[in-house]
Amino acid sequence: MPETDLYAPVKAFLESQAYTVKGEINGCDLVAVRGAEPPVIVELKRAFNLALVLQGVDRLGLSDSVYLAVGTWPKQQRHVKKLCRRLGLGLMVVHAGHVEVLLDPVPYRPRKAPARTHRLLGEHARRVGDPTRGGSTRQPIMTAYRQEALRCAELLAANGTMSPAELRAANVPRAARILLDDVYGWFERKGRARYALTPQGIQALEQFRPDCGVSSPQRTMHHDNMSG
Repeated sequence: MPETDLYAPVKAFLESQAYTVKGEINGCDLVAVRGAEPPVIVELKRAFNLALVLQGVDRLGLSDSVYLAVGTWPKQQRHVKKLCRRLGLGLMVVHAGHVEVLLDPVPYRPRKAPARTHRLLGEHARRVGDPTRGGSTRQPIMTAYRQEALRCAELLAANGTMSPAELRAANVPRAARILLDDVYGWFERKGRARYALTPQGIQALEQFRPDCGVSSPQRTMHHDNMSG
């Protein structure tokens, strides 16, 4: 549907609310006025895209009531609505001659997420070095958890079997949880509180060791001088 076909349904929708509507006013696709209220500005596009967002942001310099109207349902609608909400833009969809308002323009007041911020800072603090380049795709991210699991694997490769307490003493603070969860399938239990590497764990060491950012001075330790 051409953009001009969006105009009539949006105009009729606003006129039903007592607005006086006119098109192409000083570069704006549609301007609606009702009494002494601030004008409502609507920018029309067949589909949601960056050009439409930039137009909407520019129109916010003229009025706080700016809508983006599109002729197709946006892909990733939840994220599109979140973007518009953050920018203070309204969002309409014109479908089969009808207008559906998905979002009204209101001032954005962001709600902070302290738990997510805590996890973010915790991951940053625990990660050793900077092993993964930003923007990397299609490869495992070297998280702090994976680094600790690799430290467990290196120590087990050097010492045969070890207990969670021994691994914790060798600077792997979450060793017990890592061994118990065994997210990657690298560890197997060998008797009471003893763990060893699986073939997958040996393979992981060969795959990740050059890039893991893990230093293991503990490799000089030997199992026969471990306690318990």
